[in-house]
Amino acid sequence: MEVFIGRQPIFNLHEQIVAYELLYRNNNVNAFPDVDSDAATVDVLVNSFLSIGIDEVTKGKPCFVNFTENLLMSSIEEFLNPSQVVIEILEDVPLTPKLVDRIIELKSHGFKIALDDFILKEDSQVYESLFPHIDFIKVDFLLSSVLERMEIENLVKENFPHIQLLAEKVETQQQFKIAMHSGYELFQGYFFEQPQIIKAMDIPANAIQYFHIISLLKEEEPNVHLLAENIERDISLTYKLLQMINNSNRRSKSKVRSIKQAILLLGLANLRKWIYLLALREFDGKTDSDLFQELMCTSLFRAKVCEKLAKLSYKENFSEYFLVGMFSLIDTILQRPMHAILQQLPFSEAISETILGGQTEMTPYLEFSIALGKLDWQRLEQLAPQLNLEMTSIDLLYNEALEWAETSL
Repeated sequence: MEVFIGRQPIFNLHEQIVAYELLYRNNNVNAFPDVDSDAATVDVLVNSFLSIGIDEVTKGKPCFVNFTENLLMSSIEEFLNPSQVVIEILEDVPLTPKLVDRIIELKSHGFKIALDDFILKEDSQVYESLFPHIDFIKVDFLLSSVLERMEIENLVKENFPHIQLLAEKVETQQQFKIAMHSGYELFQGYFFEQPQIIKAMDIPANAIQYFHIISLLKEEEPNVHLLAENIERDISLTYKLLQMINNSNRRSKSKVRSIKQAILLLGLANLRKWIYLLALREFDGKTDSDLFQELMCTSLFRAKVCEKLAKLSYKENFSEYFLVGMFSLIDTILQRPMHAILQQLPFSEAISETILGGQTEMTPYLEFSIALGKLDWQRLEQLAPQLNLEMTSIDLLYNEALEWAETSL
């Protein structure tokens, strides 16, 4: 399944890129499609942080993301890192005392706030309490008049010098020069660069698995073992769970060696919020291709074979063997280089090295799972002695792993 994000750079006075605005796209057409605004923002966040990886999307720079009134008032900020996201308040969000209180709360968490396509309204009484908490005001140079822009510029210069003015939709060199002389510090528009469309592959989700996990999470004391068992049946969920860990402040503290450990690291409260967010985005009637289904089935088959072989060898870290098998085809599924994907996942060095083709203690287990999936008997006979495995037990291993993989999809 292909996913898309529009990305337009934001420049400073020296024409250096200091941030990006992320834009909703659902195909290669460089325009905003007719879609619900809430769904668009959720899709941008999921695709950026979980499907592609925010470091790859923004190259370490902060991103401006449009927020509707509904999302501003939700708890979505709990999923986001304030150093990575600037909350951009859309122009149709009513400027009310309630909004001011919410912005103050978001600021207390470390977020920066931008007002999008801003125009001063004579009847508004909220500016005096709102502006002290605003970091950026974006002014549309294409649609606003000179007088409208001057009113904003003078108000900011005289009363709120901490606010950075951002000139957007700057399409000519003359507009750029006017904006510079008018006190704007940031610039965005076709004069600099049209929005780029970033395209990547995402792993199709298993809707039934989402419903099952949501039902488990609704219990007063969710069973972590059952949750782990269900999540590891879905490659999409497993991948996104690991991305969540990688994007969280727990990234540097521990390497993930099992799905259960990943759940405990993230925490049940955060897992519950992310699952609901992903469910909103995933349940849209998409159908999976036969190729994706086959790739995921093969990945799950390898994971279960590696796990069973590790248990037969009395390996205490059998969950790591499971992850090696599960992610052995992730580059083919996502159509991206394996090393780039693994950099975004909090795996131990042994897991990453094995998946990348290095020789580790886990390598024969992965090679055996690959040979078993192909029913390559010659290779299986070579590998079986290394794993102290009797050839007579291979049929049972094959059937059990295949049945588990097929019932997991």
